[in-house]
Amino acid sequence: MKILVNGLLCVALASAAAPAALAQTKVKVKTKTTGAAPAKPAVAATPAAAPAPSTPRETPPAGGTPRDFKLPAKEEFTLSNGLKAKLVPYGQVPKVTMMVAIQAGNVHEEAGQVGVADLLGKLLSEGTATLSAQQLADKVARMGGDLSVSVGMDQTQIYASCLSEFAPELSAVLADVVLHPTLPESEFARVKADFKRQMALARAQPGTQARQKFTAALYGTHPYGRPIPSDAEIDALTLAQVKNFYQTQFGAQRTAVFVAGKFDNAAVREAITKAWVSMPKGPAPHIEIAKSQTRPDITTLDRPNAPQSTIIIGLPTVDPSHPDFIRTRVMNSLLGGSFGSRITRNIREDKGYTYSPYSYLETHYRTGNWSQNADVTTQETGNSLKEIVYEIERLQKTPPTAEELKGIQNYESGMFVLRNSTPGGIIGQLNTLELHGLPDSYLTEQVKNINAVTPQQVSETARKYVRPEAMTIVVVGDKKIIDPQIKKFQASRKKAL
Repeated sequence: MKILVNGLLCVALASAAAPAALAQTKVKVKTKTTGAAPAKPAVAATPAAAPAPSTPRETPPAGGTPRDFKLPAKEEFTLSNGLKAKLVPYGQVPKVTMMVAIQAGNVHEEAGQVGVADLLGKLLSEGTATLSAQQLADKVARMGGDLSVSVGMDQTQIYASCLSEFAPELSAVLADVVLHPTLPESEFARVKADFKRQMALARAQPGTQARQKFTAALYGTHPYGRPIPSDAEIDALTLAQVKNFYQTQFGAQRTAVFVAGKFDNAAVREAITKAWVSMPKGPAPHIEIAKSQTRPDITTLDRPNAPQSTIIIGLPTVDPSHPDFIRTRVMNSLLGGSFGSRITRNIREDKGYTYSPYSYLETHYRTGNWSQNADVTTQETGNSLKEIVYEIERLQKTPPTAEELKGIQNYESGMFVLRNSTPGGIIGQLNTLELHGLPDSYLTEQVKNINAVTPQQVSETARKYVRPEAMTIVVVGDKKIIDPQIKKFQASRKKAL
């Protein structure tokens, strides 16, 4: 479900910030005293010797020239039914990571069946025609691995890993899970009840409430803007609807199999071909492109007596297929998307309004949005909005220094390399290329393109894509305290919000 994806993203952002946050923490050490007066010396003290000069600190070596990411040599092939496979030998650890990505997610659900893709995803791990759920779990565990299913807005993904020697066998197991699921009626009530609890918990979170209002404003009735299903809507979902979604949305033409790690190429290719060639072609790939809209207004949701206000402020922007996307990423990282960003320094370090603000680019197929997110002290809600807009407009007017930009470029380049340092990371990048229809050069030239962005282009990008006068603002908090602040904030603006 989309909200679960957002939650994971927030966790990932917090994890990325943790080392830097730790480095910023100041530890005070108190020396223990007895309270007694110090004893007087028996003889006159000799003049204290001059302190020895401290050892001069060494200047750290200059950083090396950023190097482009080299995509490992990969083998690609397409089966007669349209299924695509990509095999990437990588590393020396005798382990393999696999992912099956099927272009069938929440975006493909009918308006009255929100959540049916999630229920299908949960049922996929409940067994196949030849293996019960327990037998399936035991079989993968005996290979030294695990298996999980994740449902997002645009795709259903089945992840698995195992020791290298079992790679061909795991390829067949993944095909069995997708091609021969039992979708047992005996487990449907339990799975639905579990999903209902998860959604109820998500709906209770102020961050979720704010995000739901924000995406609804941007995407309207498109699936990207749909709310989390209610208890009644989940109760109304049937197993017949789940099976129909499987029959109408799953198929070889919408499926890609990715393998990365240390494995026997020929054996894995043969196993994939044999296991997946019988998959029906199914429907052609299709995702309805959302017509996002700018909604320059402010929505408040009451959360009585809340000690914090949850803020989301943002607007639609470009997706990875757009030529300005890399520039937008660099601009976002400098503005609010990294621990050393301007908005973070302002409202966290300098003002103390919040602990973990962050901005990020949420991307979907041919659309995306930028947003600044923060949980701020209730009494500083209006001031937080004021400072966020101030930093945006300051960046629009004045380009960053070359030194500040270089620090951000090093951060973005380093994070990109780190994300590609594992088989799972490589698979994720290859899936991004497949979903968005991007060439390999999007990866292999990314470091170069990140470091080619100029200070002037950062300001130009902010002026073009992050315009406060066009932003949607959602605030969840104690309305009796935040409403007067928001009115004052609106009145202070030269341009209407």
